Amino acid sequence: MRKGILLAASAYIVWGLFPVYFKSLHGVPAMEILLHRMLWSLVFLVTVLAIRKQWSWLNNLLSQPKLIAGFAASALLLSVNWLIYIWAINNDRVVDASLGYFMTPLVNVLLGFVLLRERLRIGQWAAVALAACGVIWLTVQAGHPPVIGLSLAISFGIYGLLRKTAALGALEGLSLETFILFPFAFAYLSYLTLQGHNAFISGTTSTQSLLLAAGPITAIPLLMFAAGARRIPMATLGLLQYIAPSIQLVLGVYLYHEPFSGDRLIGFIAIWTALVVYSIEGLRHTFKRQPA
Repeated sequence: MRKGILLAASAYIVWGLFPVYFKSLHGVPAMEILLHRMLWSLVFLVTVLAIRKQWSWLNNLLSQPKLIAGFAASALLLSVNWLIYIWAINNDRVVDASLGYFMTPLVNVLLGFVLLRERLRIGQWAAVALAACGVIWLTVQAGHPPVIGLSLAISFGIYGLLRKTAALGALEGLSLETFILFPFAFAYLSYLTLQGHNAFISGTTSTQSLLLAAGPITAIPLLMFAAGARRIPMATLGLLQYIAPSIQLVLGVYLYHEPFSGDRLIGFIAIWTALVVYSIEGLRHTFKRQPA
């Protein structure tokens, strides 16, 4: 239990510190960072699979077109989510990005209701209603919906829904997604290279090192998360997931000095209250189901 909490919390801390990494690549376009993230993630994951000799899942892969189609869809959603997140970080929208991951658990609940016909309990409805009030407030104050936050929450929520029903584990699933994305990433990077715009070729040693690091930086926290999730209850995991957006919010406000007015704070408070209601309701339901 203790090891599981440590592994999962460490993964969320790393994810929370992602803005520091992407800010260090501020001079590289978001799309190019995404392409290098796909490329070097695949290199790293193939290395891990080779060390572990974990290739058996590939044996009957070509005979399962539905599985491949499902992971092609999840790969597309993951790349969209990554692109929006990287763009937001490098355009001084760290606070907006943190909002997306605060809203993700509540979007998951709503997606379960709409797409899986899951019945929501009263506490879950209350949490969704409070979050909706927060989003409406932020929309009124800004004059437009929180597009970045909603886009990140919805894309990651649907991605999680697809992965929830997938037959592969975390390592194999991410490897298959990067296999699917690799041809597009390689082709586009080749085009950029021919045009003289590949930051890995023309960049400094520091930029090259940071782009190479995209592989382990992407894969290692995911592997820590997968190992931790197997050791702790879902209720505990659900509480730990707020570590990442909390760190991002603190970085956005205090390190990068992004605007965070009192009016905007009200919207965040509504969403935080929704998360508190959601967490308490989930814990109560979990303990109620456990044998005395």
